[in-house]
Amino acid sequence: MTPKRSPCPIACTLDLVGDKWTLLVVRDLMLGRSYFREFAASPEGIATNILSDRLNRLVKHELAEKYPSHEQSGREAYRLTSKGRSLGRIVREIKEWGLANIQGTEARLKPQ
Repeated sequence: MTPKRSPCPIACTLDLVGDKWTLLVVRDLMLGRSYFREFAASPEGIATNILSDRLNRLVKHELAEKYPSHEQSGREAYRLTSKGRSLGRIVREIKEWGLANIQGTEARLKPQ
């Protein structure tokens, strides 16, 4: 386990999901995306090495899990665990805050 910089729950949460990419990957998982290519196609344009790192981090911390694809033989897919789904409220609140407070934002992505 990685040493914590402090016992503060806000600092610990930000250490896990506070960079500019992780919650976007969680958002995509919440929207039903499950394949690497689907995450890479998101409009924010995450680099594949960063995407790979964030997916591995989510799996390592049990926020997401890999599973064999039922649709594509020999492929792995990702899905949120119950721990990862518990971030849904936070992601929705951030979305609502952005819509209410940042001019020009809109919720374009739809569940698959």
